[in-house]
Amino acid sequence: MISDAPKVVSSRWDREDAHTLQGYLDSGGYQGLRTALQRTPQQVHDEVKAASLLGRGGAGFPAGTKWGFCPPGVWPRYVVVNGDESEPGTYKDRILMERDPHQLIEGVLIACYAIGAAQAFLYVRGEMALAQERIAQALNDAYAAGYLGRDILGSGFSVDIVLHWGAGAYIVGEETALIESLEGNRGMPRLKPPFFPAAKGLYLQPTVVNNVETLANLPWILTNGGAAFAEMGAESSRGTRLFAVSGHVQRPGVYEVEFGTTTFRDLIEAPVYGGGLRPGRTLKAFIPGGASAPWFYEEHLDLPLEAGAVGAAGSMLGSGAVVVMDDSTDAVKACWRVVRFFARESCGKCTPCREGTTWLEQILRRIIDGHGRPEDIGLLLDVSDNISPGINWPPRQTTICPLGPSAVSPIASAIVRFKDEFEAYCGGSAELPVEIKGKAYIPKPSATSEVAGV
Repeated sequence: MISDAPKVVSSRWDREDAHTLQGYLDSGGYQGLRTALQRTPQQVHDEVKAASLLGRGGAGFPAGTKWGFCPPGVWPRYVVVNGDESEPGTYKDRILMERDPHQLIEGVLIACYAIGAAQAFLYVRGEMALAQERIAQALNDAYAAGYLGRDILGSGFSVDIVLHWGAGAYIVGEETALIESLEGNRGMPRLKPPFFPAAKGLYLQPTVVNNVETLANLPWILTNGGAAFAEMGAESSRGTRLFAVSGHVQRPGVYEVEFGTTTFRDLIEAPVYGGGLRPGRTLKAFIPGGASAPWFYEEHLDLPLEAGAVGAAGSMLGSGAVVVMDDSTDAVKACWRVVRFFARESCGKCTPCREGTTWLEQILRRIIDGHGRPEDIGLLLDVSDNISPGINWPPRQTTICPLGPSAVSPIASAIVRFKDEFEAYCGGSAELPVEIKGKAYIPKPSATSEVAGV
């Protein structure tokens, strides 16, 4: 279904001056902040809860609920913005920061007001030079105009926002690794429990870490009301959401759609979105939620873009990155490309991830170079099973963060569905010794498989 829902976070993208303060004010900017400052912090918090705003960074946890985890009476507390968008195929947050930086700043201010924070940190990925420049200028302009700093708009509310440039490490997209990086340490994830960031985060103080798109929704919610936001979308996925469509489509780009009602087929094939596959090509597979997600296929096209439906089918919406592969794709090389990324980006803290992802990359490289053996196919699954026992979804972890199991998803997806391509590289048929339980990994009923238990 192609919805006529209003654009919540991308309404200014057609304005050339959207990144400037004047352009933002001319299109209703900072009205949400003014509305928030006329209410109590608890009322603002309740409005966000009423909107049922889910986090847009991948986990999909309700933002209002997350804010409520800060222990009462513990100060100072911080808001940290996760702008280290680095999942392959994902580029929605970068565009938000480049085209509408004041919307993000306004969202940060609203979040700070709701939880009682006087300091926020905006962490932007190192490679996003234009986003950094646009945000830096927007922060300077907001300070000069009285929207940032002391006594904002004469309300008595004061906030400072620090722009921090990352060094380009994938792992700092994980919130505790991001906090470690902000503190000047090497970006490695922390164990949780016992302490989650809301209780002991940055500098061991209560910290709310939110994604760029999550916070960019707040000005609209405060201006139009949480109920109006909740009226859009599906029952468990309210509002609108940005999806980055890339790969073998005619119109790659970032599209804002009504959450939970639009389908993958709509997103990929509709002329206003992806525009369909390249002429003369058919769909082979698509990744529904960034490189970490198990692959989907033609039979999944009519699933709604809704977290529950996608999760029940064995994958995830994740970061909102849909990567389309047509029938010209070499499944073995596509698998290697994704695994290579995770192997290179492992922080090295956990042995299964540090060693296992490297082994997977080396085995795949050997296969592609023509030196593979039939038993290498089973070896790939054996290593994957050691990283994420059972090769299920959601994955079981032997690591602190999900990076290690993320490398297992393309392995299982490609081998189960395109085993013949691996066998062609390896020069013979192979037995698959490991039981694969993930629902998205199971072949179509008409397909034959040697996977035990399928």
